[in-house]
Amino acid sequence: MCLLLVLGLAIAVAYFYREIVVKGKRCTSKAKLHGKTVIVTAAGSNTGIGKTTALDLAKRGARVILACRSKQRGEAALEEIKRDSGNNQVVFMQLDLGSLKSVRSFAENFLKSEPRLDILINNAGVQMQGRTADGLGLMFGVNHIGHFLLTNLLLEQLKACGPSRVVNVSSMAHYFGKIDFDCLNTHKALGLGTSFMEVLQYYSDSKLCNYLFTHELAKRLKGTNVTCYSLHPGAINSELARNINSTLQLFLKPLTAYFFKNTEQGCQTTLHCALQEGIEPFSGRFFSNCTVKEVSDKAKDDAASKKLWELSERLCGLA
Repeated sequence: MCLLLVLGLAIAVAYFYREIVVKGKRCTSKAKLHGKTVIVTAAGSNTGIGKTTALDLAKRGARVILACRSKQRGEAALEEIKRDSGNNQVVFMQLDLGSLKSVRSFAENFLKSEPRLDILINNAGVQMQGRTADGLGLMFGVNHIGHFLLTNLLLEQLKACGPSRVVNVSSMAHYFGKIDFDCLNTHKALGLGTSFMEVLQYYSDSKLCNYLFTHELAKRLKGTNVTCYSLHPGAINSELARNINSTLQLFLKPLTAYFFKNTEQGCQTTLHCALQEGIEPFSGRFFSNCTVKEVSDKAKDDAASKKLWELSERLCGLA
């Protein structure tokens, strides 16, 4: 009898978790985007929430720039988005966030060829150790510095086309993050360890960088017609298995299918931050499940956000 009660309770908890957390809220904005231009950065696989976000924006009539590293995969995603949205105003532009030269080249080409920019969605990210082309720690370089430089290079265009928005995809993992400025100054990385737990910690650190960047950017944008937001998309099914072995993937597949969001569910908060009317007073804030959320004190540390901004400027040559 006790076993049946425990089993029943577990099933009930799993059901309500799926209904409330996994399915979650949806972006309710009916905004049409004809005449608007949006950049969405996407990871190398182009199968995650970046692609699904781009598809939704294309369906709303936006001119969508799909910015990702792999030309082959990016162009394949481009054709799928055009087909599924019925919108031919979707463009692939190559962008390797792990190369400052590539970021600068992308920004230069974009500004030469595109007359406006209304929404910049900094979505791409990695969760693995390594080094960028510029010798930065891979997660610090791709998840933070690449987007930091890209945003700054496009900021005048965003201001000229306002009201406009910058959306930084962060994570609830930022609650567990910390910024080791000594390590950043010495090694240009969030950490040097390679164990599973260390990599997870550095990923959390990079997500804290995303929030601190948003926090500081909002302060610097006061008085302009550009607002910015960071967000937690949820645990996404498509992203979990990227770097684990095939046997473990097979074991986890039924669990992730039930307890993790699919990409359509996972892009809803991104869309909310990009489109929802009336959230301008929440510029610089953190959203989850299409709702503004409080963050830890370390994420609101003005001194840390300013220090990270100035360090980032030096590392990417803006200082």
